Amino acid sequence: EMPAGFHILASTPSCPIAAMADDARAYYGVQFHPEVTHTKQGLRILSRFVLDICGCAALWTPSNIVDDAIATVRAQVGSSKVLLGLSGGVDSSVVAALLHKAIGDQLTCVFVDNGLLRLHEGDQVMAMFAENMGVKVIRANAEDKFLGRLAGVADPEEKRKIIGRTFIEVFDEEATKLQDVKFLAQGTIYPDVIESAGAKTGKAHVIKSHHNVGGLPEDMQFELVEPLRELFKDEVRKIGLELGVPYDMVYRHPFPGPGLGVRILGEVKKEYADLLRQADH
Repeated sequence: EMPAGFHILASTPSCPIAAMADDARAYYGVQFHPEVTHTKQGLRILSRFVLDICGCAALWTPSNIVDDAIATVRAQVGSSKVLLGLSGGVDSSVVAALLHKAIGDQLTCVFVDNGLLRLHEGDQVMAMFAENMGVKVIRANAEDKFLGRLAGVADPEEKRKIIGRTFIEVFDEEATKLQDVKFLAQGTIYPDVIESAGAKTGKAHVIKSHHNVGGLPEDMQFELVEPLRELFKDEVRKIGLELGVPYDMVYRHPFPGPGLGVRILGEVKKEYADLLRQADH
């Protein structure tokens, strides 16, 4: 039963009041999810409500987000140097492109090649950022170290831990070679923050500790730069395209952080990784 003053806008056989409105008071309600993809006119409903009824301006565009992020980074960083762990994934790639546009040569990226990447992935990352964009990228070829640590280990969770610890170790080794780096940049996005919990606000349930917001070594004395922290994945992809990151890299198939190490059943060996790379390609 509808409250007084409302009338039905939409109904279905299973939901007599699918949408209702009180035009005099500008109250509207729906009993479905306009934001999901299978609601075919959902975006039109949301757009009309936000722009026409609420009178909001459509300023949340990729171009404006980029401009705002650049201004924020420049204000935070000043003339200091920034270090970024570049994985070749969507988030870190977009951060690299954004920071390079914002602060240029103040940015240095460390790309850890663990020998567990996709076919030619390391070369593609170097070609994209170091050669095409002119980003300073240090490639740490650590395949032997990773495979040595993984020798004889079959348990998938233990493999994850070894890969994670070794990555931090290699990254830290490269970071200590650099002088006067004050900031560490990360590709943290808003779902990472939610998953790691709104400990400060109490608004989010603790789901898990995310590697970007809970996995830093305690003795790394950096201030964090997280320009994507308030963005969702679809927004990150849009600003990646805005920054000139290739479509294939922005929309590439998701790949686990530990790489082929967790997709190989049992012990990880170089010949297994080489075979799986070819099979995946």
